[in-house]
Amino acid sequence: MTIDPLSDRKIIDSWHKNARPWTIAVRQGQISSRKLVTDRAIVDAVVERCPKNVLDLGCGEGWLARALSAKGIEVLGVDVVPELIEQARSAVGGRFELLSYEDIAAGKLNKKFDTVVSNFALLGNESVVSLFAKMRSLLNKNGYFIVQTIHPLIGCGEHRYEDGWRSGSWDGFSSDFEDPAPWYFRTIGSWVRLYSEHGFILDEIREPLHPETGKPTSAIFIGKLTASALLSS
Repeated sequence: MTIDPLSDRKIIDSWHKNARPWTIAVRQGQISSRKLVTDRAIVDAVVERCPKNVLDLGCGEGWLARALSAKGIEVLGVDVVPELIEQARSAVGGRFELLSYEDIAAGKLNKKFDTVVSNFALLGNESVVSLFAKMRSLLNKNGYFIVQTIHPLIGCGEHRYEDGWRSGSWDGFSSDFEDPAPWYFRTIGSWVRLYSEHGFILDEIREPLHPETGKPTSAIFIGKLTASALLSS
């Protein structure tokens, strides 16, 4: 069966193919923006909320779960790619389960967390919306949903600044990568609406700057459930 090249399903198909080179790239520190800016930015955003337990959505090979576990936080990492979960389990720190976003949206994760975090892992369209719709049932009272993503002003490139599917690229990565995953571009306003439409207020939006270019490397959205959303969850 042919897979739509601009779809949530294609994203998963691509990550199945690239799990091993991605693990190598992360563990060998091959991604400069992560070393310089974004890794510390997301760890700080989570730790400052003082959670006792955290759900890492799209945990990949598990680096964030390990970093948070080292700070005494209980972390569950979930991912849809079996090889990434195997890699995550092979290192010390965190607990990991094979779950898709669709599984979570369908209620297959029956647990609540102080913080749910996703680090450059909300790449699709329908799957992301379904996760936001489920989020209030995954968070404890006063819980946070933190998302780090490519900054829309940088990620927009030469395209019009409007929501829509974009083709992926492995530019700057090793030749071991193949068949790049597409991703669904969202404007700042679109991210804000996703939060507000699903019962969140944005506690903060951070825009970590690259120390060399002075431009935003990413956007970090820190959302907290409203009182009315908590009552209806």
